[in-house]
Amino acid sequence: MRLSQYMAFAAALVLPGIAYGQFAATGTTTVSVSIGAEASLQVNTSTTTLTSSGIFADYTGTTSLTYKIRTTQSTGSGTITLKVTTDFSPANGPSVASPPTGGDTLAYTCTVSAPGTACSGSQTSSTASSTSVATFGAGASSALAGNSASVAWTLKNDPAYKTGAYTATVTFTVSAT
Repeated sequence: MRLSQYMAFAAALVLPGIAYGQFAATGTTTVSVSIGAEASLQVNTSTTTLTSSGIFADYTGTTSLTYKIRTTQSTGSGTITLKVTTDFSPANGPSVASPPTGGDTLAYTCTVSAPGTACSGSQTSSTASSTSVATFGAGASSALAGNSASVAWTLKNDPAYKTGAYTATVTFTVSAT
């Protein structure tokens, strides 16, 4: 093959691509997202065992939580609450709704890492209504991995309680606006 034939053959391979107008094109898009208030809660202690440190000393124990929250910037708020949804059973032991002796309570105190504000002082749990664990203001946002909170329980150790094992169910709820 001569050089001129070789050049013509090479041109024939290249020119059809150019002749048909192969061009690169670009385009754009706008990406938008609407970010709203959100909240999630994980109860890290599936069973909280209350123990006494001495003869008729109150029973104590701690439930740990991890929360995630984002409230709206100007008017947002949030809460973590708890409610005793199933009272202690079987009968003849401690009771949140109908304690055997006046003053027998399942009380608690709260610890909450920022941006939450923990409940103030000792709270008395209830079967009738939810009670506060934490509050959040406008523009509150937790860490991506979540923030910590805990509830430290105290149950009066009344001699009127019959011996045995008693359980109650506590439901925690988180909300954000």
